[in-house]
Order: sequence, then C-alpha cells, then structure tokens
Amino acid sequence: MGDCTVQTLIREGKTVLGIEFGSTRIKGVLLSEKNELLATGDHSWENRLEDGVWTYHVEDIWNGIQDCYQNLKAEVQAKYGVELTTIGAIGVSAMMHGYLPFDKNDRLLVPFRTWRNTMTEPATLELMELFNHQIPQRWSIAHLYQAVLNDEPHVKDIAFFTTLAGYVHWALTGEKVLGIDDASGMFPIDPETKNYYKDMLEKFDQKVADRNYPWKIEKILPRVLQAGEEAGRLTETGAKLLDPSGALKPGIPMCPPAGDAGTGMVATNSVKVRTGNVSAGTSVFSMIVLEKKLSRLYPEIDIVTTPEGNSVAMVHCNNCTSDLNAWVSVFKEFCDLFHVDIDMNDLYGGLYRKALEGDKDCGGLLAYNYFSGEHITHFSEGRPLFVREQNCSFTLANFMRTHLYTSLAAIKVGNDLLLGEEGVQVDVIWGHGGLFKTEGVGQKILAAALNTPVSVMKTAGEGGAWGIAVLASYMLQKEEGESLSDYLENRVFRDAESVQVMPDPEDVEGFNTFIERYKAGLAIEKAATESLK
Repeated sequence: MGDCTVQTLIREGKTVLGIEFGSTRIKGVLLSEKNELLATGDHSWENRLEDGVWTYHVEDIWNGIQDCYQNLKAEVQAKYGVELTTIGAIGVSAMMHGYLPFDKNDRLLVPFRTWRNTMTEPATLELMELFNHQIPQRWSIAHLYQAVLNDEPHVKDIAFFTTLAGYVHWALTGEKVLGIDDASGMFPIDPETKNYYKDMLEKFDQKVADRNYPWKIEKILPRVLQAGEEAGRLTETGAKLLDPSGALKPGIPMCPPAGDAGTGMVATNSVKVRTGNVSAGTSVFSMIVLEKKLSRLYPEIDIVTTPEGNSVAMVHCNNCTSDLNAWVSVFKEFCDLFHVDIDMNDLYGGLYRKALEGDKDCGGLLAYNYFSGEHITHFSEGRPLFVREQNCSFTLANFMRTHLYTSLAAIKVGNDLLLGEEGVQVDVIWGHGGLFKTEGVGQKILAAALNTPVSVMKTAGEGGAWGIAVLASYMLQKEEGESLSDYLENRVFRDAESVQVMPDPEDVEGFNTFIERYKAGLAIEKAATESLK
C-alpha cells in the first residue's frame, strides 16, 4: 500500500482504532480497512498497592490513554504527513473483572479494585453455593458482594458498576454497555439467552433483600452486547477526553468494549469450538472454546464467553512474568555496573534462549512468581521466592528455565484438570503476549507444560489492541449473517503466517518433574507469606 493511498484512507476515516489497557502498558493501533497495521502508540503504567488494594488512579487512566493516543497521532503525522482527525470506528478493551462502582452523580465511590485483588474469598464461597457456578475472586460480582459482607457504606449509593473497559467506553460515548465476553467476567452469562442468567439475578436480589438497598442487581449492571453490534458513538466530551487538542471529530461509531481475554481470542483466531489460546504477560490465562458443558464445577476453571457468546473454559492465574522481569532488570543492572551497553530486547532474548540449554527439570531449582495471591494454588497473597538445595545444578541456564517454568506452572495445574480429568479436546493452542516475543522459547515451554502443539502468529505481538481494532472492523464490515469466526477465518487470517511447535517428550517429562517439586514446595511459599509481612 503506497503512502498516497494511506494518506487518503486516513483523511477519509477509512481506518479503525483499537486501544487496550494492559497491566503495564496502554497500547493503541490504527489499522486500514483491510486490517493492515498503519501506526501504533503506547504508554507505560503500573498498578499500585495502596491500603492493601491493587489499584490504578482515575487520572492514571486518562493521562495514559491521552498519551497513548498522542503518540499514535504523532506517528501518523511523521509517517504519512496527515493529521488524524477522524476514524472509521473505535474499540476499547482492558483487563477484565475488577470493581468500579459509581453513584447517581457518576462519582467513583471507592478506588478501582483490579483483577489482581484476592480479598473476596468469603463472597465467592457464598455465591458459588448460591448459583452452583464458579465465581472467581476477581469477578465484579464477587467484589460487590464482598463489599456487602463488609458492610461498606458506599454500597447503598451504587447506581452503576462496571469494568475498566466499560468505564472508559461509558466516558467516551455515554453508553453503559459491555461486550458479552467482558460482561461474563462480571456476572455469569447464559449461553442460550446471551445475557446474564435471570435466575441468578433473582437469587442475588433475594440474598441481599434484608439489606434494603435501593437498587436491583440487573439495573446496576452494564447492558450486554455481542460482537458486531454498534455500542454508541464518540461524543464531543469523549473526543476531547481522547484528544485534548480538539482535532478529533465526534460521531465515530464504537464497538462493544471488550475484555483482554476476548481480544486475545480474536487476535489469535481462536473463537471457534476446539480452539484455544494462552495469553502470557503480567498475568497468564488460557481460553478453550467448549463443545459441551463441563461435568462439574471446578473452582480452578472459570466459564466465560467468546465475543459472540459461546462458552469458554478459562484458567486464569494472577502471576506470570512480573518476577521474571524483575530478575532480568537485575541482570541489566549488572551490565550497567560494568558499562556493558545492551538493549533490553537483546537481553531478554539472550537469557530466554539460554534457558533452553538448561536441564529439562531445571536441575532441582524452584521458584514461585507470586507477586500477588494465586487462587489456583489457594494463596490469598504471595511472596516472590527462589529456593534450591545444596546439591542442585545452579547454572544460569537452569535459573532462567526455572523462572520460565514457574511463570506457567499455575496455568498447568489448572489445565491438567481441564485437559486431563475432563478430557477436553483442543485442535490448536495459540500463544500471544510478551512471553512469546523471543521466537520459539515461550512457545516451547508452553508446549511442554500443556503437552499440546502451540502456534504463534506474527500478529500476536500486537495482542489485544489489534484484537479490539479487528472487532471494530467487524462491526463496520460484516455482511448479513456473517459470524465473527467466519469473518476472522476468511478475511483476517486467510493468509496469516504462523509457526507451530510440537511438545518435546523430554521437555514434557521434565516439566512434569518440576511441577511435582512445585506442588511439594508450596509449604515454603506459605511460610514466606506468614513470615514476611
């Protein structure tokens, strides 16, 4: 595509914009009408632990999205000599779950409680019994009910509560809606009606009836939309929130706000039955689209949906690469100490590749990457931990391999139930996220963990921002009766390049040995959480 053609597309608004709020980065991508990448922008941010709550401040949200958009806009200007003033469609996605409650004056009642908080166990236990449905600690309804159990005074004033994506979309459009995939992380979704389970809504209202709150649960939840529906248009206020310069014109249609799990499924073409994906970054989760219901409730396995509303088995772990990243930063400090100038991408790549030289079972080393609690292994809080025996093989290769293994250890524990006990069949697992940026390494480790082939697409590096942009494209371009899965298969990924790695039997055996050591050592992690306050 020549620059002249691109300039015309940009001027005429024949583009789509996707913005995703990840755990450590807000990323925006501008795509052509053929889903080709034209420009990107990003902004780094970090969650904060304040008063025992993992949170982001509201100003962090808006400063972040504005900086991300300005960076993207500057790249458009630099590459094509065109000011970005209009766009064909916009989509916003973000980390799923969490708790953002507002009063009738649209005032946030308590600081944003993110997915990372594991303080709602009493609520989840009661709700699981009430609904006979898995309710993870990070789900929005768990946070709400825990606030009820805690007699928090703000609960009586709630007029609306939502996720991060839902909040940003509401501010940009005035619409209190949510894509079905993100909504399924707030409250259980009925795959038949493509809406919240009606009987569960009624049971919840009955459960809190004696509290005499002035609201009913259905009235304070976002309205559920499916992929392809228009979810409102950018208002004048929203346009200035996104682009304070005033250059961006209002009236741009927006697709339903999505969760990072949904955009990950789109970005990896895994919305069809018997497909799955693993997103590995600050957190890690696997999504496998189910052929049928599971035989029973598993506390380790969540049931959410695709952006079209099909049931998905989700294994979500709070911790993945945070501890690994911290160790790489220590190696960068070592390089700086001796005036060795090394690019961080080269450092990551070198250390990751070194890990493949290690012993298949990591030589007896053990680590836990628990920056926060991990419900899969029943920890409400965590302590990053590295431990070894005196006679182990303590080498750089084994050290790095250990931290790659432990990044995927909890996800393996959950998927052993799904793929083993339930016998769920998967034709392909797609990997995406930061863990897979070094070619072949994260892929090989994941294939060993799940004992299944793992594929990675070239677009996987763009991740959820690209996925939500594609959902915006689908809203604009879909033909009558064209499903999202057909759109992705026939129009987006038809010529996509990918690389598949098969599980190495020796790697599988080594990971299984490591996971037994990992399970046996959980008592060490427990002692660390009790001793290191």
